[in-house]
Amino acid sequence: MRFLVVPQWQGSPAARAMLLVDGASAIAGDLPRAATTTLEVPVEAGESLGTGVRRLSALLRTRDLVAEHMMADTVVIGGDCSVTVAALRALPGGTDDLAVVWCDAHADLNTPATSPSGAFSGMALRAVLGEGEPQLALSPGISPERIVGVGMRTLDDAEVDAVEGLTLLSVSDLERADALADAVRATGASRVWVHIDVDVLDPSELGGVSSPAPFGAETARLSAAIRTLREHMPLAGATIAGFAPRTPADAVDDLGAVLRLIGAVA
Repeated sequence: MRFLVVPQWQGSPAARAMLLVDGASAIAGDLPRAATTTLEVPVEAGESLGTGVRRLSALLRTRDLVAEHMMADTVVIGGDCSVTVAALRALPGGTDDLAVVWCDAHADLNTPATSPSGAFSGMALRAVLGEGEPQLALSPGISPERIVGVGMRTLDDAEVDAVEGLTLLSVSDLERADALADAVRATGASRVWVHIDVDVLDPSELGGVSSPAPFGAETARLSAAIRTLREHMPLAGATIAGFAPRTPADAVDDLGAVLRLIGAVA
């Protein structure tokens, strides 16, 4: 397994989005150096280029960097959630046989027309479905029947209808360790990508996120569900995103949970 560190912050709606750079750096410090590549993403915010996506020019540059370095069996370390869209776009072997597990407190199903912030992170799963800004969305997109959402509990009004057709597992569903594996096998896919925004965890488990949401998952249960999933289906790759510790001390406090998730996917 290889690690691709993508400290992109431009897709985030957070006022202190650059904390994502610090989070990615903190994680990278605990990864094996020989197996880790860190991308030099644009420093500047970028321009919307006449679209409804803020900082689009920087997002496009990072997308191209990911494409240059993407390999099979890669764990992508964000950065904001939208790094997964770039990774799937460049995934060796394509996405025709792929299921996507999207672990996130938020649905990320807005479009430029519905997004309250214009931040691409909140449109990332919609882009995986092939919808939204054409310069960023997958083409073809992955069908809703092959998307399994985990732990989504904070949806914008415009996202409520958009989750129809997706398979959704609640935090309580994870009490059964094979629930995730069963849901992914039911998609008929032969490989799976696991996306984890760390805000899927309960704030008592990890505090370093921009938008904490109560009643989240336990690290142990989510990790166990992913390990069980891997026993039943090959992992095409994974993402760990959304880690935004406010101080180095906070990063140290949270890294145990983050590394446990990395251990589950890697």
